[in-house]
Parts: sequence; C-alpha cells; structure tokens
Amino acid sequence: MRLSDCHNIADFREFARRRLPWPVFDYIDGAADDELTKARNTDAFSSCDLVPDVLAGVAEIDTSITVLGRKSALPIILSPTALQRVFHWQGERAVAAAAEKFGLWFGISSLATVSIEEVGAMGSNPKMFQLYVHKDKGLNTSMIERCKEAKFDCMTLTVDTIVGGKRERCLRSGFSSPPKFTPSSLLSYAVRPRWALDYLLREKFRLPNLDTHVSAGTSQSISIQGYFTDMLDQSLDWDMAARIRQDWGGTFCLKGVMSAKDARRAVEIGANAIMISNHGGRQLDGSRAPFDQLREIVDAVGGEIEIICDGGVRRGTHVLKSLAAGATCASGGRLYLYALAAAGQAGVERAIGILQEEIVRDMKLMGVTRLDQLTPDRLRWR
Repeated sequence: MRLSDCHNIADFREFARRRLPWPVFDYIDGAADDELTKARNTDAFSSCDLVPDVLAGVAEIDTSITVLGRKSALPIILSPTALQRVFHWQGERAVAAAAEKFGLWFGISSLATVSIEEVGAMGSNPKMFQLYVHKDKGLNTSMIERCKEAKFDCMTLTVDTIVGGKRERCLRSGFSSPPKFTPSSLLSYAVRPRWALDYLLREKFRLPNLDTHVSAGTSQSISIQGYFTDMLDQSLDWDMAARIRQDWGGTFCLKGVMSAKDARRAVEIGANAIMISNHGGRQLDGSRAPFDQLREIVDAVGGEIEIICDGGVRRGTHVLKSLAAGATCASGGRLYLYALAAAGQAGVERAIGILQEEIVRDMKLMGVTRLDQLTPDRLRWR
C-alpha cells in the first residue's frame, strides 16, 4: 500500500495496520471494554443531516476560525496524544511540522516522547499542553513552569483519567510504555522489521516531560492503564482544577467534560474552553459520544465558554456538523495518528490536506462562505 492510495482516514487506518506490529496498532486503534463508545463517537455524526443552500456564490470562502485566542486556518485541533514516537520514529516532531505547515493548533501530552522545550521552539502556530495531574506534586509544578518558559499558548487539563480504562486489546498483547519484546508479541515485531529497526536503532525511547521525576513509562515498563491508575492523582477535584488554572495564569481548557453540569462548573472556575471528550472511547465504555452531548452543553453554556467537540471526527462533514450544532471547532487524535503511523510527517500532511479539501468542498456544497454561517437551522436530526 502506498501513501497515494490513502483517500480518507479509513485508508490511513488500514495503511497503519499493515505497517505496525499488532500490539502497537491495537494501542492506537483500541478502546475500553467492548469498544461501544469508540464506535459511537463516529457513528453519532450520522444522527443528523446537512441542509444545503444553492446559488450562494461560493467562489471565495474562508475556512479560518479564532479559537483559544489564536487564529487557525481550519476549524480543527490536532488533539494531544501520548507515545507518538512508538508509532513512528518522527513522533511529535512530524505532527508539529505538519501543524505549522497548515497553520493549525496542535497539542502534546504529558506522556509525549519529545520535550516541552523542543516542541515550544518549533514553529509559530499555536500549541497546547495536555496536563495529567500526578501524585507527585513537584512533577505537576515542573510541567506547568516548563510550559510557561516554552511559551505554550494553552494548558489543557485532562479530567477523565482518574483511573485507567480497561483496554482489553492492550491486556491481551501486553503493550506497555516502553514497549516490551515478550514471547507472545515477538513475532509481531519480527514481521514488521522496519518498525523494529527504527525503534531499536534510532533515538532512545523516553518520556522527557516525566522522566526527571518518575521512572515509570521510560526506564520502568508499565501499561497505560496501570500508569493512569497508579501514578495519577485520584483526589483531583474542582478546587484543584481552579488552583491549576490560577497557577498557569494563561488560556485554560478542560478536556473530558461530558455533562452540562460540569460545563457550568468549568465556566465558574474561569476556564476559557472545554473539550467535550470521552478520551476516544478509551475510558468509560457506554458513555455518550461527544457529538451526542454537544447540543445539551451548548444550550447550557453556549456563548459563555468555547466548546470543542473532540472525538470520532473522520470527515469534513463531521467538522461542519459540529460547528452547525454549536461547537467552536472540532478536534481529534486518531484522525492524524493513523497517518503518522503509516508514513510519518508526509502521512500527517496528506491526512490534513484531505480533510482541508473536504471542508472546502463541503462548505461550497452547503452554500456557505464563512464558518459562522453554519447555524443550527442547517441540520435536521433523525
């Protein structure tokens, strides 16, 4: 399979499946329990239809938005995701370069494989840092201060990982950080020699935002489920979130809000934005899809806080439906992770380019020239 054979996100998924050892692919592709929520995240977009206008004069259109205080060329954020150099040796560097090329927001995780300082120095496009609150308070302070020094544009506090979800595919494969070559998985790595050689011979795997304080995940192998459950602070509450917002002092977002009540609390503590997200279906299986919850949350806090619909986005029409339902913009991780795993920076750029083409074409077919023309009357719910 070649990169030129990829015409949508599903194609990149298949390309990644062919390139990666199955434990690594299943880490990207898998979710919690029966994976019902993961499937629903994308399926939810089929619950409504777009209503286009015609004869609207769409020779010139504007796909840009302002979100979290910065302009973005497209209404998409490349959500922060962990362990990217496991999927492709270029890792976060590839995603950062692609985001810079297209003028997009992108984020890195606390569990990134490239440092805060290096990413902060890459390009002038806006960047967010996804903070996982650890039991080690010195580590939390360190990450916040490092992001200030590196001039990150937004701190995004993840609030839905109090414990790790039961990711059964990873339990079966034994996937961990760093990856282990176990008897059960050795064959899967052996039949993907290009991946194995890149992992073994290129830059040594580490989690540079964490390894100054903890060995878990870098020198000490641990499952992601185990990491979340053992290392993260389960006493995290609204008072602590408000203190983190104050300590950070800049643009502040909560990722993982799913209820209107919690959206209201986010407004009350002074958050600038919320990401309606269920962590890609990797935490609480059976929870609602972000798009399913969007209207309820927009009705509760729309106009008071920016609302980002995170998860399940695979098409330009999904982005347009999110905006028409009241979101400020859409975001996702797998929409670029499959492409990263398939072909590094070139893959990410092709995936973003395909989504850009879809958004432009779909806006013209909808008869809109600006994103603010995507209003609720453009949707009909099934």
